[in-house]
Amino acid sequence: MSMQNRRGHVAGMPLWDRCAVMGVVNVTPDSFSDGGRWFDTTAAVKHGLELVGEGADLVDVGGESTRPGATRVDEAEELRRVVPVVRGLASEGVTVSVDTMRASVAEQALAAGAALVNDVSGGLADPAMIPVVADSGAPFIVMHWRGFLEGGNVRGVYEDVVSEVVSELHARVEAVLEGGVAADRIVVDPGLGFSKEAEHDLVLLAHLDRLRGLGHPLLVAASRKRFLGRVLAGPEGAPPPARERDAATAAVSALAAQQGAWAVRVHEVRATADAVRVTRAIEGARAR
Repeated sequence: MSMQNRRGHVAGMPLWDRCAVMGVVNVTPDSFSDGGRWFDTTAAVKHGLELVGEGADLVDVGGESTRPGATRVDEAEELRRVVPVVRGLASEGVTVSVDTMRASVAEQALAAGAALVNDVSGGLADPAMIPVVADSGAPFIVMHWRGFLEGGNVRGVYEDVVSEVVSELHARVEAVLEGGVAADRIVVDPGLGFSKEAEHDLVLLAHLDRLRGLGHPLLVAASRKRFLGRVLAGPEGAPPPARERDAATAAVSALAAQQGAWAVRVHEVRATADAVRVTRAIEGARAR
């Protein structure tokens, strides 16, 4: 099986011969790892272009923090943050993903040149989302989600986290298909850190083959998340701050690429871009 077949291809997206690297641009004052750093349009566009220069294949632009305890930003503010950044990056030829739970933001971002929609709620937060994506023909990233995280980590209780995440994602994919999104434009994401403890995240990463068994390309978004802080801290230590989790993130990127992920979503691109290229070279050597 070719590496491309193993990863799957998303219709309407470029073809990559390895796991793709999605760089993150948070246009927010309060994101958990880089809040406020790229808050104005000019700085955010510049940062997105820098990520491409460091090896990002596509850039994910979001205007709403989804960290646990974050309060929702209003629609007008999210539009004001996101749309000009999407337009600025798309006009420079960047493949842009819009990270939003609101159909209006997705619609205006797609009109401004975004190529795909990354909805952490998998279309659950806004009933208008799936019709908007279906009408646009854009690819749609469906994440495993159990509700808003205001006030902490809701419903992170699992008997068998892999089976439950696979089954809940399968149900969401079916709903998205029924809503008119084409099967070859759906990407799935296990939702690491969303209603999950560190042990759940690790078990999901150990069983990405089960998630790929859903039959859709897989996005893995582990970058700087709490479970990596827990791993690095050890049983007694204090977790290192988010920005000190980039080497750990690159390790996950290599492992995800090795397990056939379509893309990895990361804040610090260079180390992950190197990691997926090395993984690809090793896969190529195995095939010889």
